[in-house]
Amino acid sequence: MVEEVNHHDDVRAHAPAPPGIACPDEVRTRLGTLRFSDGFPDDATVRTLFDNLDFQRAVQAYLLGLAPVDMAVMRTALSRWGPANSTMAIWEDLVHPRFVGLVYNTSTSYCYAWLDLRDGPLVVEVPPGVYGGIDDHWCRWVADLGLTGADRGEGGRYLVVPPGYDGDLPAGHVVVRSRTYGNFLGYRGFRDEHGDPHPAVEVIKANARMYPLARAGDPPPTRFVNVSPEPAVAVPPADHRFWELLAEVVRSEPAESADPITLGLFAGLGIRAGEAFDPDDRTRTLLAEAAAVGDATARALTYRFRQSEAYYYPGSAWRKGFLGGYLLRDRGAALLDSAAQLYFWGGSISPAWDREVVGAGSQYAFAFVDAAGSPFDGGRAYRLHVPPAVPADRFWSVILYDTQTRSMLRTGQEWPSVTSQDQGIAVNGDGSVDIRFGPERPPGDDGRNWIQTLPGKGWFTMFRLYGPLRPWFDRTWRLPDITPVE
Repeated sequence: MVEEVNHHDDVRAHAPAPPGIACPDEVRTRLGTLRFSDGFPDDATVRTLFDNLDFQRAVQAYLLGLAPVDMAVMRTALSRWGPANSTMAIWEDLVHPRFVGLVYNTSTSYCYAWLDLRDGPLVVEVPPGVYGGIDDHWCRWVADLGLTGADRGEGGRYLVVPPGYDGDLPAGHVVVRSRTYGNFLGYRGFRDEHGDPHPAVEVIKANARMYPLARAGDPPPTRFVNVSPEPAVAVPPADHRFWELLAEVVRSEPAESADPITLGLFAGLGIRAGEAFDPDDRTRTLLAEAAAVGDATARALTYRFRQSEAYYYPGSAWRKGFLGGYLLRDRGAALLDSAAQLYFWGGSISPAWDREVVGAGSQYAFAFVDAAGSPFDGGRAYRLHVPPAVPADRFWSVILYDTQTRSMLRTGQEWPSVTSQDQGIAVNGDGSVDIRFGPERPPGDDGRNWIQTLPGKGWFTMFRLYGPLRPWFDRTWRLPDITPVE
């Protein structure tokens, strides 16, 4: 009886595995040849696979971390001008190229503040006529303010409530709830009909306030700091500082403010809530390479975006800044490529960016290559013909950005832009406008419509419409591609 049992066990031990399950003794992959003994990996294979797994997760963590690190860099930049909840940085004289920040414009006066909700709700009094919003520490939309917000541009009082707060909330406020303690507040005032930003600045300074709800009876003053003259950096780094900034966000926010898979990727690198980030030498080396590959991947996604539906017109270089709306979703699935490139070139998000509301909000079109699909060469001359009747109720603008920093191109000109608000802009007889780009002013041109570039320096451009009109949305008005001038 015993012999019969052993015989059947022996037969079962040598029965072949069902198709598709068994692992061969050698597997040739991009990692090299992986070796197994009856499905069991040898020591060298284990080391190779663990190194690869950690590296894969680190690259994905970098791409997912771009959004919170955008916020962390902005928080750091704002902190130099004063404490959170009481200091507003305002570009009274517009943003100059000396400020290294993601795709700023030259037409509006930005006003920024960092909100810290750890001590309870904050009241934010929004001035009339501005356009802006609030994003949380993970760079997720919390609320629109101003023209696209609940106050509809008339000004209003918002109450920003922290995660888990269950106290009484007074009437008379627009209540918005954040999933994080840290939040970025930003809005913009517009130039007047003469191109002057200062009237809007005065309205902002006279009406914008923020203070703790607990002190609503006797609110402390809000301090405004004119940062137009100030050089500063608000672009995420691609070195070890990236991981340090990411760790600061993870440590400072509730675990439930992010999804478990994202936090799991970070945790695998030693970035966990409630713990110091102190990687060993192996992890530091891996993270350095992952940041380099992550940055390279974000650049490929941004400058050669591969989803055809992102492009405004068939065969055109002009494309949207992102796909999937402000949630970056399609049928419930996260659009990972769209999210990574968005947070590489831009540091915030709002449904107003992609909402088709005629005459309100803004629309953006990017061109990273010319009409032939070639990157823009700072040593060459180019031309953009803007047809007449641009469908923008407020204004339109063309601005050049540095492909390295995604910030305004720094040249001998004060601003690398041409806008419909410029007092001296040259308009053709039919209402169209020709804009020239190149290192030298075109012969016989007075330079009013010329944006200077630099030999050896790449650039890209953004076409903005504020108050977009129906012909933009239905594509009956089309923006031609930028062409080289021979």
